[in-house]
Amino acid sequence: MEDRIKTQHPQSKQGANIEKSKYERVKAAILDTLNGKSLTHTELTNQVKEKLRGSFDGSIGWYVETVKLDLEAHRLIERDTTLSPARYRMNLVA
Repeated sequence: MEDRIKTQHPQSKQGANIEKSKYERVKAAILDTLNGKSLTHTELTNQVKEKLRGSFDGSIGWYVETVKLDLEAHRLIERDTTLSPARYRMNLVA
């Protein structure tokens, strides 16, 4: 049986219970994509989709959103809402 991980939500909402291997792949892709960059939600999602396309089973967009929220909850990434549209970046303080 596949190991699973319970994700968290930055607003204390219910997280998802997903396969740990998928979580780790999407997490690595998100962190690699944001390395030194500040991206909108759409840019981040599209770039991660490009990285994983053809080698990932499941809805990449859904996994990106789920893992992104977990990374925000753990303060590994942050959303800058002072910009419009909001942008995501690595949390340099964490």
